[in-house]
Amino acid sequence: MSEDHTHVQEFFGARAADWDRKFPTDGPAFATAVGEFGLRPGDRVLDAGCGTGRALTALRAAVGPSGTVLGVDLTPRMLAAARQAGREAEGALLLADVARLPLRDGVLDAVFAAGLIAHLPDPGSNLRELARVVRPGGRLALFHPIGRAALAARHGRELTPDDLRAEHNLGPLLSTSGWDMTSYADEDHRFLVLATHRP
Repeated sequence: MSEDHTHVQEFFGARAADWDRKFPTDGPAFATAVGEFGLRPGDRVLDAGCGTGRALTALRAAVGPSGTVLGVDLTPRMLAAARQAGREAEGALLLADVARLPLRDGVLDAVFAAGLIAHLPDPGSNLRELARVVRPGGRLALFHPIGRAALAARHGRELTPDDLRAEHNLGPLLSTSGWDMTSYADEDHRFLVLATHRP
């Protein structure tokens, strides 16, 4: 396991038990983002870097009982917290690295990724891996329940032009990774980027 993995697992593992209590008001933002994602009944969707599974209920509601919901995370304690919260009832939970997903090519209709992109060690390669498992024309949502400026203020830093999530950086990165950005929203109450897997 690389140092990157160790750091991510230690960081999130130490916070897993209190994660939902720390952000108790994020639920409606997750539901709204999933609602804008355009999932259909029967779709197969991955929650990449699912953490405690806060998106799983909304994803299940969107794809219905005939759909497939899979949550993947690198941190065992995050998945344990998801199970403790009863979210395994909404979708299968899998300990795995989004950089090397144990899924066949083109098996999914969509990937939802909340707070993931800032933690990817190789964003271009990792976004290509997400594209690999999504069918041509399938969708990607990059989400955070607060916008870039609000998140920077929370962490006591300022936004800089090289911020990966800035539209002028993220658009080209997605494009070179097999995705076409279709919408970009960076507001105080949410960050939501939608993209389509280019055939």
